[in-house]
Amino acid sequence: MARMTSPSPSLDATQLGAYFALIETSSLLRHAVEQQLREAGGLSYVQFQLLATLGDTAGGRARMTDLADGVVYSRSGLTYQAQTLEKRGLVTRTPSTDDERSIDVTITDDGRAVLAKVFPGHIETLGDLLFAPLSRSDIETLAEILTRTRDHMRQTPPRSAAPRARKSR
Repeated sequence: MARMTSPSPSLDATQLGAYFALIETSSLLRHAVEQQLREAGGLSYVQFQLLATLGDTAGGRARMTDLADGVVYSRSGLTYQAQTLEKRGLVTRTPSTDDERSIDVTITDDGRAVLAKVFPGHIETLGDLLFAPLSRSDIETLAEILTRTRDHMRQTPPRSAAPRARKSR
């Protein structure tokens, strides 16, 4: 009896072109943004995301787990970034008042000052590289498409919501 195999999944030329354009655009933009953040504030992209996220929260505070999910970064990697920012006096880390197993991170006045320093160049970089070749209608369409795609991808629970594997002894 002949064995049935399912055909390999494939992308058509338009899908493949969209994928490669997205990846290349993302890489070029991220490189330029990272360079600007390093030069203006001595920040990595993840450190900037962390500070900007905290700067937008009520009280400038969030749990590490929520930050890791929001910036799509590993818990251990984000812990290292938060420690680095804490050493610079840009954030503080304290045990959470809501959950003794969690750590809260709070942006400091110095952290807000660094954000204020890097934001003008950050906005200029985005304007020059991402938005300059687009019409207002293009930007609205891009925002709608990327929001829908992001929301679809986020339907999978974040890593922090998944049960941790227990080490066998």
